[in-house]
Order: sequence, then structure tokens, then C-alpha cells
Amino acid sequence: MLVIPNFIDMKKSTSNQSPLKIYCDIFGHKYEVSKKVTSHVKEYTCKCCKKQLTTNSNGNLTELTPKFKEINTALEQIYTRRMMRLKQKTLSSSIY
Repeated sequence: MLVIPNFIDMKKSTSNQSPLKIYCDIFGHKYEVSKKVTSHVKEYTCKCCKKQLTTNSNGNLTELTPKFKEINTALEQIYTRRMMRLKQKTLSSSIY
């Protein structure tokens, strides 16, 4: 079954949208990893419309709101400190 979009309604709603946004509406987003917060949490950005997503606590993708940006920043700081501590611990234990 072929679904033809209603172009009359689209003209009204797309008058202030960019052509790339319309492309994403029709064909879907092309997400790429823009930031690796931890080994499990990543931030994604659409190549076309620049929409941003992140992984939530359940592992699902959600829109990157200011609240999630703040959470990801804190999570990244904790994760990097932990990784540095583990590296130092393995280096010091390998010396002995």
C-alpha cells in the first residue's frame, strides 16, 4: 500500500521549516554519535536537522533536554574520575 502525504496540510505546517527538517520528516533521521558520555551512555545528533538525543536510564533514546545535558555532564565527570582511579590503581599494583 502506497501512502501519499497530504501536501495541502504540509504547506501550512512547513512554511517555517528548513528543507533538511522536511527531509528528516519524510525519510527519517540520520543520527551519529556526537559525544560518548560513558561506555553505555552516548549523545546523538542528526546530520540533517541537528536534532539531539541521548540514552536514558532504561537504555532508550530520549530528546536531549537541558536536564539530560546536566545529568550527562555530571555522569561524564564521575565516569572519567573513576576510570582515572582504576588506571592509577592498576599501574600501582603492577609495579609491586
